[in-house]
Amino acid sequence: MNRFRLPYHLLVEEGIFSRVNEVMADCVPDIDTKRVVVVTDENLNKLFPEIIKDIQADFRDSELYLVKDGSFDQAVELAKYCCMNDRTVIIGFGGGMVLDLAKYASFVSKSLFLCLPTTLSNDSLASPVAVLGTEGLKRKTFKCTIPSSIIVDVNVIMGAPESQLLAGIGDTISKYTALNDWKLDAEKNGTSIDDFAYMISKMAFNSICFNEEKTLKSKSFIKILAQALVMGGLAMEIAGNSRPSSGAEHLFCHSLEENYADELYVPHGIAVAMGSVPVTIFQNRNIEKIKRIIHAYQIPIKPSDWKITEDIFVGAWQQASATRADRYTILNETELSRERLAELYAMMEEEF
Repeated sequence: MNRFRLPYHLLVEEGIFSRVNEVMADCVPDIDTKRVVVVTDENLNKLFPEIIKDIQADFRDSELYLVKDGSFDQAVELAKYCCMNDRTVIIGFGGGMVLDLAKYASFVSKSLFLCLPTTLSNDSLASPVAVLGTEGLKRKTFKCTIPSSIIVDVNVIMGAPESQLLAGIGDTISKYTALNDWKLDAEKNGTSIDDFAYMISKMAFNSICFNEEKTLKSKSFIKILAQALVMGGLAMEIAGNSRPSSGAEHLFCHSLEENYADELYVPHGIAVAMGSVPVTIFQNRNIEKIKRIIHAYQIPIKPSDWKITEDIFVGAWQQASATRADRYTILNETELSRERLAELYAMMEEEF
């Protein structure tokens, strides 16, 4: 049986970043006396100077640490600094790169990690993995632990670009195909499925699929999206792997990142939503269901809008399985001829 841990809190409220120490006091009574490192980046430090000052003011001894490149080396450097200077609390204030670096540094240094996202673009805010830079543009996924608490300030998220929220929706939508690939792996190879993790991930998908509120900057939608992304991360923690949230659609995303990073950039959540359309077809499932959700939220997955040509689209799919050779997905059973993929590309160009 997999052993897992859950965060102390998932709090989604207005203005909550001004009282982080108060909301943590019930589970860490003396947290305001701890030696703290607030991790963010230079851009966010300029955008939210007062909020960051308020967070630091909640603690008697706090330092600011600016992320430069989101690399593995910098994460280890921060972990070493915390160990050498008795910094026992790391607060991540930012998006994916900042949170992943802070999360991994807290894991290595065994520090308490508080996750304070400034956007809701993917489920990394609660997942037990961190994606960090290795060499050049290459990035690798490292296992770590989930945050001790996840604290979401509605006011801050409402100021985030809509494109980032759309990416968060896209990341949640991709569970539709990821869960089916997990079942396929179990059927073909006898791998186990954690029913509870499966249920949590499906609930995350359904919360977006059947949500009637489509106004991205509304308080109610922000709460729904935050909960959906956290459920996706917790499903991975419970399962002990990323199968509840990652299938062939993620392999397509990895292929774009690993093989075409010099030519284009597609946000993770958009790329996996884009990949979910062909994968739904490969799986012989209801493509209209996915199309309906994508159109309802107006998620921008037209390949050419992201500089993805037909050649790149075909090449990314044909190289997708190689990005995670140990992962069994529908791609292991699918004909990926140029002709078929070119037809899918044309369909997506026309319909999205």
